[in-house]
Amino acid sequence: MERNVRAHGWEDEADKYESTPFKRLTREEVLSMKSQFASVSPWRVVGVQVLVGVVFALIAFGWSGEISVAWSALYGAAAVVVPGVLMARGMTSRLSLGSPLAGAAGFVIWELLKIVVSVVMLMLASRVVQHLSWPVLLVAVMLCMKVYWLALSWRGR
Repeated sequence: MERNVRAHGWEDEADKYESTPFKRLTREEVLSMKSQFASVSPWRVVGVQVLVGVVFALIAFGWSGEISVAWSALYGAAAVVVPGVLMARGMTSRLSLGSPLAGAAGFVIWELLKIVVSVVMLMLASRVVQHLSWPVLLVAVMLCMKVYWLALSWRGR
């Protein structure tokens, strides 16, 4: 067995980590690391989603000349923004920030609520918006959801 461990290099790998000394970080080092991995405010993401939704609705209205197309775009944006607001509110509440366990449980609960609200809003879309344009609604949903990817590039700024 020992020969097999040495042949595959597993023991060397383990020794490498065991021989690394543990170093306590100073307050300045922790703050420096924290600034490198800064998080983006969920409210900033929601605000940009609103902006993207409104701009797309204006473009869709200008392109089609139909108010129902603009409403379809706005409702599509709302199907992303409203659940995002619920999630941001829930995750920034005192209960979610209390302990790591509460934060993890809060994230799961709020994410589930966000998904349910999004699905319900999309199911009700044809009843809420007269002369709904599904393609425009879905493009608005897609554009607003892409803001999450854009927010990854904002980290550290």
